[in-house]
Amino acid sequence: MSDITGAPEGPPPVEALVDDPVYRAAVIDLLGVLAYTELVAFERLAADASLAPSIADEAALALMATAEIRHFTRLAERLAELGADPAGAMQPFAEPILEFHAQTAPGDWVESLVKAYVGDGIATDFYREVAEIVDPETRDLVLEVCGDTGHANFAVATVRAAIEQDPRIGGRLALWGRRLVGEAMSQAQRVAAERDALASLIVGGMDRPGLGLDGLGAMFGRLTDNHTSRMQTLGLQA
Repeated sequence: MSDITGAPEGPPPVEALVDDPVYRAAVIDLLGVLAYTELVAFERLAADASLAPSIADEAALALMATAEIRHFTRLAERLAELGADPAGAMQPFAEPILEFHAQTAPGDWVESLVKAYVGDGIATDFYREVAEIVDPETRDLVLEVCGDTGHANFAVATVRAAIEQDPRIGGRLALWGRRLVGEAMSQAQRVAAERDALASLIVGGMDRPGLGLDGLGAMFGRLTDNHTSRMQTLGLQA
């Protein structure tokens, strides 16, 4: 289609898509996968707290877990506002997310912190990228729940201290970080391939904004660059 000047019409602004049932289904998918991610993050942090070597570490992780459950609650409330059953919206993503965590079960306390910082960082970067192509209300919510709970600084300080105390663990943790990014990318591709609405939201088309195929490649490049930066922040080779 063209406008009165003869120029091709682009996709409508994201604000105009909120009531589109196809777009709404895609947003429900996005919030559903993010909600289940937050729920599992809460469960993981609570479990990791029991492995903490000190009461101070245990308390720090417990506080971070409460932040994750608040994020989950915000997402569940928004899903209900959109007319979706929160549990039903999360269900399609339970298997790949749980499989990722099963494949990347940490062997010790330090590996659990690397996983939280590196693995969660990849997921957060991805959701922030997608937030740039959705309606303002959805974008604000995604950015809110992707905010740092304090885990990043805690993980970096603790891991760097552990490496300083025993430099031999650096090589093992570097390999662990590479495994995490590989598994995370694999599961992200699986989710996108299995959920047409979510894939359409990300890629976009003539009738709606999106990253496009070129933009999708650039996004994965940025995710990889951010992963490398995080590994260096931990004092590890990517």
